[in-house]
Amino acid sequence: MFHLSALVNEFLEYLEVERNLSPLTIRDYRHYLDNFYKWSKSNSPITKPQDLTVELIRKYRVYLAHYNSPNGNLPLKKVTQNYYVIALRSFLKYLIRKDFKVVSPDKIELPKTESRSLKFLDREQVERLVNQPDVSAERGIRDKAIMEMLFSTGLRVSELVKLNIDQVNLERKEFGVIGKGGKARVVFLSDTAAIWLEKYIAKRTDRYKPLFIRYAGNQEPVENSEKLRLTPRSVQRLIEKYVRRARLPVKATPHVFRHSFATDLLINGADLRSVQEMLGHKNVSTTQIYTHVTNQQLREVHKAFHSGNK
Repeated sequence: MFHLSALVNEFLEYLEVERNLSPLTIRDYRHYLDNFYKWSKSNSPITKPQDLTVELIRKYRVYLAHYNSPNGNLPLKKVTQNYYVIALRSFLKYLIRKDFKVVSPDKIELPKTESRSLKFLDREQVERLVNQPDVSAERGIRDKAIMEMLFSTGLRVSELVKLNIDQVNLERKEFGVIGKGGKARVVFLSDTAAIWLEKYIAKRTDRYKPLFIRYAGNQEPVENSEKLRLTPRSVQRLIEKYVRRARLPVKATPHVFRHSFATDLLINGADLRSVQEMLGHKNVSTTQIYTHVTNQQLREVHKAFHSGNK
């Protein structure tokens, strides 16, 4: 018997156990596939594997093109529509592994979307931003340490907030993290980041495990220190606050610090493979999105020094 909803649940368990994907990624896959399941029930009920045809998926894509975002009345962006289709293709690959006779994922093409410009901060902008916190207060020292760490390490914000105090070796200025897909890597602190992190830890009088804790809300001592751990959204909000204060032209986010980290390394001569390792990218092709930045540097050198340019 072909029970689509049960197979979707099996697939999500496979992603969690076998592929070791993050809970956030699995949540997204569940959302995308639940959307397909609900649509199929109302429009083209699927009772056997052969019902998953190219024509069925074409109809679903037409539906997505007219589907309004849950957060408003705007249609889904092309790139977001692709996420729904990518999840469906991954599910089909899983079904083929389970010997179900379904349409080949290769027959489902993704339309090309406009490449998004890569946002990053130059060195002067980074300095303006990290100098915004009031470091006479513990919270300000924390915020400065967070931003210095993001620029120094290229950490994903989810990796940053998971850190505990005992993980970071300030003497060696390095520590290990487990990134996407369970990929382990060593992360290095710059001298400046290490100094501010050491100042922040020295100010802490508590014995809580999380490296970065919140200061808003109830500050009564708690047994479960996880309740005080900063969330990715909290880090995003504090950076937005300092971006406004610094009046930067770039809408910086924690991930923009990651882009800035990679760009800074490449502009200063680091090789692509090393940057790939430091970012924790599985494939170097992911890291290659940053090469256009170094190409821009080469273009400026050519313009400045080639005799054919006037």
